[in-house]
Amino acid sequence: MWILITLAAATFQILRTSRQHQLRSVLSTAAAGFVRYAYGAPLALLLSLVLFGALDRDLPGVPASFWPALLVGAVGQIAGTVALLQSFKVRDFAVGTVYSKSEVLFVAALGAIGFETALRPAGWFGAVLVTIGVAWLASKGSLASLLERAGDPAALLGLAAGAGFAAASLGIGSASRSLIDAPSFDRAVLTLTALLVVQTLLNAGWFVATDPSQIARTIGAWRPAIPVGVLSLLGSIGWAWAFTLESAAKVRTLGQVELIIAFVLARVTLGERHTRADHLASGLVLLGVVLVTVWG
Repeated sequence: MWILITLAAATFQILRTSRQHQLRSVLSTAAAGFVRYAYGAPLALLLSLVLFGALDRDLPGVPASFWPALLVGAVGQIAGTVALLQSFKVRDFAVGTVYSKSEVLFVAALGAIGFETALRPAGWFGAVLVTIGVAWLASKGSLASLLERAGDPAALLGLAAGAGFAAASLGIGSASRSLIDAPSFDRAVLTLTALLVVQTLLNAGWFVATDPSQIARTIGAWRPAIPVGVLSLLGSIGWAWAFTLESAAKVRTLGQVELIIAFVLARVTLGERHTRADHLASGLVLLGVVLVTVWG
């Protein structure tokens, strides 16, 4: 079941990221990231009211450990989203997305030191293949060129995004699994609602302190922003649900199938073109994904 949920979440995520990428024509990078929380939180609250109010389902028990884990996930996701959107300024949409796939190694490494169940040898081999594929794609087919550009802003932003998303995956998964006496879907909904509310407050507080005009601009861009909120809700609830059922390492690795969706979207909707090396490198990433998912 977690496989189908993860595939759906990955699809919604790449569609949402594509919309956010286009929003940068009318909003700053930080504001385009804020949209997913500001417009997703009200929808999540409505879903919780229906589930736990109208349908009269019992609220899960919330232990003290829930909030620190949720905060780690919230901050990690905000930082990762901003870094990812910023990377699109350095290289194009599909390749910028691939840079962030270093998340796989970050999640696997944290799992190996005790945060979750460690990957098996085949899973680690798959994670290495993912890393090689990402490096190949980032270097435009020349690994030597990549080494020469070790300090390239796009590479650093991609690593920052990967680290942020890894922290988010582990934090959200830990928070959701800590909830007591409730079905997995109910725990995912409550975790998602709390997450989006916290992220909205954190991001809005940052804008109030640094640039209040960004909040007004985000509200003014409501027409293109509402679809981002809807896709954010659908994708986020999918990830939260999958993290409740399976380890973050396997869920996020399987989620890399969004690479295929990213290249299709980039070609069809954004008119971007990529080389054969780009596609071969992405295929290597997907091979690694299969190894981690099936034998990891």
